[in-house]
Amino acid sequence: MENIKIFAFADEASASVDGQIAAMKRNGLNGLEIRGVDGENIADITKEKAHEVRKKLDAEGFITWSIGSPIGKSDIKDDFAPHLEKFKRLLEITEILGAKNIRMFSFFMPDGEDSSVYEDEVIARLSRLIDASFGLDVALCHENEKGIFGDTAERCLKLHHALPDLSAVFDPANFVQCGEDTIAAWEKLSPFVRYVHIKDALKAGDIVPAGRGDGNIPYIAKSFISTGGKHFTMEPHLAVFDGLAGLEKDGKTSEVGKLYTFNSNDEAFDAACVAFKGIIKEM
Repeated sequence: MENIKIFAFADEASASVDGQIAAMKRNGLNGLEIRGVDGENIADITKEKAHEVRKKLDAEGFITWSIGSPIGKSDIKDDFAPHLEKFKRLLEITEILGAKNIRMFSFFMPDGEDSSVYEDEVIARLSRLIDASFGLDVALCHENEKGIFGDTAERCLKLHHALPDLSAVFDPANFVQCGEDTIAAWEKLSPFVRYVHIKDALKAGDIVPAGRGDGNIPYIAKSFISTGGKHFTMEPHLAVFDGLAGLEKDGKTSEVGKLYTFNSNDEAFDAACVAFKGIIKEM
């Protein structure tokens, strides 16, 4: 398992970049899926800030594996033009940080409406995002998420069939919380998966350390590695952290672990890393 690369949403350990670097160092990680930067979302930082972060990461030997962007986390009925411009600015930040991936979503669906009605519009918008990144050395990676068009494996599959240049981030916990069987989802989507988020959940909705929920993370990780996959991102969600409320529609409080108690965000982050490394060690 020497070739396995583990990255992290280290803003779950600390809001500060310095704190994130410390969390990655003590857990022996390879770098960031960068989302929160000293209290700001990655999509909102300046170019100057991006250069500052890159310098700090380079000095410690860490890379930015992926941009944990909020792109696609807007209502499908909202004006798309400002969102597209935000994405174009984010591409500049991505280049500065040297990231090779951008995590993105497929737009929030109106409550109570049939998501299939919006399939063509979702594909059209994602296509424009892909076109905007044409020629750049970066993969756009769609994450399955609650409340968006691609919240089920079947709808994710429709996106990947329609958009061959769209890669996937597989998030087991999000599928669990949407009532999906993660092994069945994996079998459908694994050909498109570029990397896997390590977040586990119980069917009741609670987030738990990897391997203790219904996400079948040991099975998925082993299957991914057996076919040449090696990139994982820790997304613990075991404790409340700065920016958590901004991750879901209308600022709702995202699900976090309630079955486990930690004295700090650092402790929760470390516990998540230990749990997944234990899974990897047993393979």
